[in-house]
Amino acid sequence: MNLNATLVAQLVVFFILAWFTMKFVWPPIVKALDERAKKIADGLAAAERGKHDLELATKRSADSLREGKEKAAEVLAQADKRALQIIEEAKAQAKVEADKVVAGAKAEIEQEAARAKEALRERVAELAVAGAEKILRREIDAKAHADMLVAIKQDL
Repeated sequence: MNLNATLVAQLVVFFILAWFTMKFVWPPIVKALDERAKKIADGLAAAERGKHDLELATKRSADSLREGKEKAAEVLAQADKRALQIIEEAKAQAKVEADKVVAGAKAEIEQEAARAKEALRERVAELAVAGAEKILRREIDAKAHADMLVAIKQDL
């Protein structure tokens, strides 16, 4: 066999194999490589978006935490203020009630003193009548001398 014919045959077979590879084998490989590169690029982009979203969420959570602390402090301050207000109102009401109790006690004491004075007047009148009866050794009619007894009570 001739070396040139073998070389030409091999060259023809090589070009057919190269054409077949470029026509049927190479496009699916390139397509698979392109899809893989696209998936990797999408994954990297998603990772960047996730990183960015994580940073935003971290900032938002820090802001929410700060706002929550501020609101809690404000609520506590309002609660303290309201507690002081309630205490002051309770003190004022207690003072009013104490004044009412003192006034009632004073009125009751005055009434008791008036009753005691009246009882004492009557007792003194009785003693005066009894003393006058013993001095005069005669009986005094209480009905007949009621005006005199009332006058003596008034003087006492």
